[in-house]
Amino acid sequence: MYFNRELSWLKFNERVVREADLPNRPILERLKFCAIFSSNLDEFFMVRDATILDQIKVGYNGLDPSDMRPQEVFDAIHVEVNRLTKLQEAIERRCLEDISTFGIHLIDRKSLTLSDLKALKVFFDINVFPVLTPMGVDFGRPFPLIANKSTYIAIKLMVDGIYRLALVQVPTGIDRFVALPSEHTEQRYCLLEDVITLFLNQLFSGFEVLSSCIFRITRNGDINLIEEGAEDLLDVIEEAVKSRKWGEVIRLEIEAHSDAWLLNVIMTSLQVKDNQVFYTTGIIDKTLWFRFSPSGDKQKLSAERYAPRSLPYMAKKNIFKSIRERDIFIHHPYESFDYVVNFIKQASKDDNVLAIKQTLYRVSGNSEIIKALGDAAEKGKQVTVLVELMARFDEENNINWAKKLEQKGAHVIYGLYGLKTHSKITLIVRREKQKIKRYVHLGTGNYNDQTAKLYTDMGLFTCKESIGVDASVFFNMISGFTQSIQTHTLTVAPYQMREHFIKLIDRERMNAEQGKKGHIIAKMNSLVDEEIVRKLYEAAQKGVKIELIVRGICTLVPGVKGLSETVSVTSIVGEFLEHSRVYYFLNDHNSEIYLSSADWMTRNLNRRVELLFPIEDPVIAERIRLILELELADTKKAWRLKSDGHYVRKTTDKETAMSAQDVLKTLSYDDDQTFINALKERM
Repeated sequence: MYFNRELSWLKFNERVVREADLPNRPILERLKFCAIFSSNLDEFFMVRDATILDQIKVGYNGLDPSDMRPQEVFDAIHVEVNRLTKLQEAIERRCLEDISTFGIHLIDRKSLTLSDLKALKVFFDINVFPVLTPMGVDFGRPFPLIANKSTYIAIKLMVDGIYRLALVQVPTGIDRFVALPSEHTEQRYCLLEDVITLFLNQLFSGFEVLSSCIFRITRNGDINLIEEGAEDLLDVIEEAVKSRKWGEVIRLEIEAHSDAWLLNVIMTSLQVKDNQVFYTTGIIDKTLWFRFSPSGDKQKLSAERYAPRSLPYMAKKNIFKSIRERDIFIHHPYESFDYVVNFIKQASKDDNVLAIKQTLYRVSGNSEIIKALGDAAEKGKQVTVLVELMARFDEENNINWAKKLEQKGAHVIYGLYGLKTHSKITLIVRREKQKIKRYVHLGTGNYNDQTAKLYTDMGLFTCKESIGVDASVFFNMISGFTQSIQTHTLTVAPYQMREHFIKLIDRERMNAEQGKKGHIIAKMNSLVDEEIVRKLYEAAQKGVKIELIVRGICTLVPGVKGLSETVSVTSIVGEFLEHSRVYYFLNDHNSEIYLSSADWMTRNLNRRVELLFPIEDPVIAERIRLILELELADTKKAWRLKSDGHYVRKTTDKETAMSAQDVLKTLSYDDDQTFINALKERM
């Protein structure tokens, strides 16, 4: 009845890397998808694979919902990752063949010419040699700490008739793609680690270098909090982030056909087993493709950067006045995130604004929102910001922002004990005509101006009193002490959301039982929660049509006779990362649409502070419903999940295939109603 969540995630990453194999995509974009695949895989090992390994080490042998035990999952991960990395390497080779047609070549160290070697010798002596620190390993110099996700060269030396190990870390401050002498318009590069390997003898003068290999490790990246004796959560997390670099080694990536003695010494020193070792060809750290930027015709090599659309009715107008006129729906990245930034900036400068309250989960490195909040606090406005310190791998960034905001005079909350605050909400309290008016922004994605250009998310501006009151209740809850919350329009996890979703699903089931139509469309990043899946099965068995758009993990098994015949699962992987959470319920033709920060995952419903909010404006609701219909009709970037766990492309005829993202990028409209009209013409 359930797919394994880890293996389902790996299926998602396969869909990512296959985007790199599309010949009609610009070549640097294809290499970027190779990098995304590797970056995703790094995080998977640091978190999910590490968790499975922890279960094995403590002797836990229970069955998960897919009827697999931890050791079975761990073994299956190893097999699947080996298959996927081989697929990635084959795609990478095809990418390099294709980019060579543009006169751009990555040269292997074994294929360098004599003139190449002479040029590289000069480059090495001037730019590389002074930076390197060779590390010998013997009785007086123990095996050093190997940095997470850094590239190293292991060297086998003969010292006094005995094999000895030495290590060299490939420096991060030097471009990893070293330009080679080229004629005409050709561009030739080799890797920095290859350059270092060529001249290892200079680092170990007087000793014979017998062999070498390049390797990279991944460490357990999960933070284990030890709260005893700590004064506050900030201290705890700062210490935990520091300890991450000492995490247990989870994965060893090493060049294929490496020297057996070197491999054995490295495995023994790092305490890894055979099923934690992955042999690679090509670049060992394929996230480097993010940084590959050869010169040349960028129009042919790269995708044109998309410019978000401006909204005519928001131009040259006070944003508070615009919100008073109507609820405003924003769909990123198709519509500019600047409207959200300007909402905060205007509030920080407006003398009538008394208070700004906001939750921040992930923000960019140079956030204008953070600056505006600091400015508002310095001007004496009451600024309350919940900075979630446990946003995985953004902990240090968030700690820095939290301290800066405190120095500006903002009231900073470091999250709720035992819960991550993942909700996306801003409340502006403004004095208008001797009364208080509340303006609220609610969203499905983070307040991050950089990822807003790459992720599809939805947001709503409103000054409805019912939502404003609930927003005040919500912020009072997270800044004070409470074990429950009473709201009327907003639904809050972990207090009400699970029960609300179950009620909505059960209502569709009961309508179907009475002979009425039942229909659910739900879009999210991941579907994992066992109870929600079971409720969907119950609804499907009564004839409810269930259409799921799940980008990543999906443990629900669709299309099974007698269980899920009426359930379909679509995954869209395209230029933008599909990140919106949208929930549609037919409700006997009185349809309801909700947006949320929450996926249907146990962690979101039980262990996070999340928000679910209704779309009450009928025109906006219709617009969102049509966007869902468009995505379900995608035949170019959409994949369909089969009952055997495999995904197949929905692509029909390539000439007529339609991409929902492409339609939304090119659609011409002025407001919600003209959007609806324009989209209906295209569908």
